[in-house]
Amino acid sequence: MDSDNFILQIQASYNQFTKAEKKVADFVIKNQSKVLYMSITDLADACKVGDTSVYRFCRTMKLQGYQEFKMRMSLSQGASGPQNKQAVLSSPGDLDSFGIMAEKVMELHLGAIKETYMLLSRDNFDKVLDMFDSAKRVYFFGIGDSLLTAEEARNKFLRVTNKVTCITDPHMQAMAASMTNADDFIIIISYSGATKDNIHVAKVAKEAGAKIACITHFKKSPLTVYSDAILLCGSDEGPLEGGSMKAKMSQLYLIDLLYQEFYERNFKMCKLNNEATSKSVVEKLF
Repeated sequence: MDSDNFILQIQASYNQFTKAEKKVADFVIKNQSKVLYMSITDLADACKVGDTSVYRFCRTMKLQGYQEFKMRMSLSQGASGPQNKQAVLSSPGDLDSFGIMAEKVMELHLGAIKETYMLLSRDNFDKVLDMFDSAKRVYFFGIGDSLLTAEEARNKFLRVTNKVTCITDPHMQAMAASMTNADDFIIIISYSGATKDNIHVAKVAKEAGAKIACITHFKKSPLTVYSDAILLCGSDEGPLEGGSMKAKMSQLYLIDLLYQEFYERNFKMCKLNNEATSKSVVEKLF
């Protein structure tokens, strides 16, 4: 399928769509740039249809799923659309001055952190902290770039508590989730909240009785259905920006905030453990 005329392809396929799929097509045609930054649930709600209707629309267009649909939309709008700030950074004019480039990157990262701060819900944050505090085991899960954030979270908390772990293989994540119970707490990191492996793990863990929280950008997504608490990370990420640094900065901000609050709540224990773990690596340093 030629990405340059993707909207024309949608219009040409219009008579193949069901009534619900036509609602999706109508919205997409009228809101081409807006759709790039919507989750599958956001689009379904806007069209007043179910998530499955959006997915069927994608399949009718001979696409693998919603993410490929957004990628095609992005390519059809000239590599990412006018709202894609990351695209601005890669334009030739920005290379004229290193100082300008450095300032723009700084502003993007600061903007992502500030947006995350503005999205913070004290009730949700306290709920996550309470579940973390009371759990006997805490798992950090992620896929792809979000796995790097999950590993960083494990590394951070391992300095002060031995109940944290991060499993990197998706199959092993599912197996571990099936062995959890009410004493376990799983934090799933997923920008889109629509990655199949993450959703599968959340479903398995929920059936096993574990408590679940997610760090995600979208308040409503297939992943949030299984979550007991949600922490929203800022930064709009276009389809061509998967794993953007500014999105990671917003996720890491939330991880660090959780760490600092956990440390404050359990100061005596965390201080002792932090001293012990620090001493354990002293001999490895010059």
